[in-house]
Amino acid sequence: MFYLLDIIGTMAFAMSGALTAMHKRLDPFGVFIIAFVTAVGGGTLRDVLIGRTPVGWMLDLKYVYVIILGFGLAVLFRKKFDKLRTSLFLFDTIGLGVFTLIGLEKGISIGLHPVICIALGTITACFGGVIRDILCTEIPTIFRREIYATICIFGGIVFFALQSLDLDKDILYLATSVVIISVRLMAVRFKWYLPALDHK
Repeated sequence: MFYLLDIIGTMAFAMSGALTAMHKRLDPFGVFIIAFVTAVGGGTLRDVLIGRTPVGWMLDLKYVYVIILGFGLAVLFRKKFDKLRTSLFLFDTIGLGVFTLIGLEKGISIGLHPVICIALGTITACFGGVIRDILCTEIPTIFRREIYATICIFGGIVFFALQSLDLDKDILYLATSVVIISVRLMAVRFKWYLPALDHK
């Protein structure tokens, strides 16, 4: 289940990056680069922070193949994504839920404190999108009023709460991902925002 979620998250973020780049009318190479950094940016930063080098995608070419596949699907079926923003949002949300979980698990596997594990989960989920948005000259979603990183933190708390119940790991992973994805969908549907800080 964990490996499957990792592949799904990589594919989702690669497609999210590709769709954003195509919306900015980049050339095919530019679209691929944005897809690639969106998919692996957060995980690369996480691995560097915990001293796990070479980073994950350098040790397993399956991730590179999955990114190429995600890029290809996004390009080939871009006409089908007539509601580009909706498609981008859905892929980004799936990646958010899955990558939070992966970051949590990486922290747990080396015995880090739950608070640090939640931070790693948030970094894994959010920073590929931060790099994507910066390269595409957008203010990163994580820094805007939309609830984004906060959902990852909430998902991490839910994960450790459910873990204390001794649930089966597959159920734990699935439940945490569903909670994160569902909360983000509801946040957008019902327009939940964090208050902006005014400079005045």
